[in-house]
Amino acid sequence: MSKIDPAKIWSLSYRLLMSVISHVTPDVAALGVETKELFVLAALEEHPYPAELAATLSMPKPTVTVYVKRLEAAGFVSREIDAADMRRHRLRLTPAGRKVMNQGMTLLSDAFGERLGRLSAAQQEQLRMLLEKMG
Repeated sequence: MSKIDPAKIWSLSYRLLMSVISHVTPDVAALGVETKELFVLAALEEHPYPAELAATLSMPKPTVTVYVKRLEAAGFVSREIDAADMRRHRLRLTPAGRKVMNQGMTLLSDAFGERLGRLSAAQQEQLRMLLEKMG
């Protein structure tokens, strides 16, 4: 039995995810956002502060700031002073932002679902369990 190459497994996983993202990029752009901005929208409710968002998404804070400003200008995000700490800004999805986020995540889910459809139900469940075990 040959030795498992972790880098090869990582590469296969990365190529799969990038293939899905590339597939949906034109449709996501038609919604008025870039794919990375979609990920910002998707993480925003759970992480409403820019610094948290940057850490969660493994993005530099200045990059998140640029995305947030563009999303705010597009009417997808609003910014407000945090009542608990007047020095912090809390971000919120607007109704338009929620709609775009839901539509974009559906596009990603459907594209990834097509790839998952190449596996049997048992293989899909096994993959889910393995990924949870690794996470």
